[in-house]
Amino acid sequence: MPENKQSAQFNKMTETPVSALVLRLSAPTIVSMLVTNIYNLVDTAFVGRLGTSASGAVGIVFGFMSIIQAIGFMFGQGGGSIVSRELGSKDPEAACRTASTAFFCSTGSGFICSVVCFLLLDPLILFLGSTETITPFAKTYIFYILLAAPFMTASFTMNNILRYEGRAALGMIGLLAGAFINMGLDPVLMFGLKMGIAGAGLSTALSQLVSFCILLSMFLRKKTVTRLSVRLVSLRPAYVFNIIATGFPSMLRQGLNSAATIMLNDLAGVYGDPAIAAMSIVSRIIFFVFSIALGVGQGFQPVCGFNYGAKLYLRVRKAFRFTLLFASGCMTVAAILVFLLSDRLIGVFRDDPEVIEIGVRALRLQSCALLVLPVCTIAEMLYQSTGHRLGATILSSLRSGLFFIPVLLILARYRGLAGIQEAQPAAYVLSLLPSIFFTVLFFRKLPKENASENSDADRMKPKKT
Repeated sequence: MPENKQSAQFNKMTETPVSALVLRLSAPTIVSMLVTNIYNLVDTAFVGRLGTSASGAVGIVFGFMSIIQAIGFMFGQGGGSIVSRELGSKDPEAACRTASTAFFCSTGSGFICSVVCFLLLDPLILFLGSTETITPFAKTYIFYILLAAPFMTASFTMNNILRYEGRAALGMIGLLAGAFINMGLDPVLMFGLKMGIAGAGLSTALSQLVSFCILLSMFLRKKTVTRLSVRLVSLRPAYVFNIIATGFPSMLRQGLNSAATIMLNDLAGVYGDPAIAAMSIVSRIIFFVFSIALGVGQGFQPVCGFNYGAKLYLRVRKAFRFTLLFASGCMTVAAILVFLLSDRLIGVFRDDPEVIEIGVRALRLQSCALLVLPVCTIAEMLYQSTGHRLGATILSSLRSGLFFIPVLLILARYRGLAGIQEAQPAAYVLSLLPSIFFTVLFFRKLPKENASENSDADRMKPKKT
């Protein structure tokens, strides 16, 4: 990208009022996440027409897809966080090296994951919590997901790099194209060509391939600040470790989400396929609603990283306050709507009285707990975006791991199915106080004024590479 465009991007990220900038960057992220989740929900609804066991298979494979996403997010969030700070400190060449290393490491990791899982497919399905009746559907569905795994990890990485350099709209284009293709192909392949759940899997794989091609084209056509090139890849252990360590909170969060989903499926399986299907549907709905707050937080991340790298600490404070208030307002409205419409929402995906009964209670409990999620999520994003790896890792492990897994095991043992429904909301609430503590601690240490040496003249000096 020409130097004048790099300068214009820097000025936009460091001079635009933070509220307007967060909204501008979060809007495409929210749209892409909502549409992506809509096609996940549509996929769930279409598969639900094949029966309760097929619906359960989507929940089973969803746990594995979280692992794929975890790999992509680790390299994407890790590389992106470093990229935003390198661009904020006026070092675009270093940002390009980081982006290229993250992209190729992510693609290679996705390929290795795919090969290993193909070789261990049968034990993998059982490990994911499948029952005997769900297994045939799950094996068919996951076959296509494994074929697309390298493209999926790479797409997640590229999308995060685009977000962190302040070009979320470009990432939105790739994700939306894949989402619309998936929604269009689902009915054609599943029912028109009578492929059943294989059609759902193939539709997802093809949509991920299209998203990958579009996102990659953004870098190849020089629409971005950073560029991807195999010549820029650095495999020095310390360099790769820095990317992995910075992105590890995302990997840990997604990995724990996957482990929690597997454990949830296993414990719910005691109560039959309707319980697995119900909890799977609830998870999809809650993540759809939460993606609004998550999208706002992801609009905050490049603003935070860029300005932290530029030592404009007052803008970091303002961005955090605005993001937290706006995300909390969105979640309050969404939680009320989900609570009131819970029976109808569950019924859209599976017209089974037992599934609806189990799902409604779980959905209402989780909708109430949505109110605490903005504080927990944005605190974690604050630490990760500024390179505070230990704090980010601790925060990322709370909601879906350190709290949720033991709470799930305890409540499932003593309260049965009711405990399974109550575990996730309880984990959300338990995560609130540690998140507040870490947030207060961060801002006590953050300088209350911008760094004096970070004058406009100093910032415009070229960096040595």
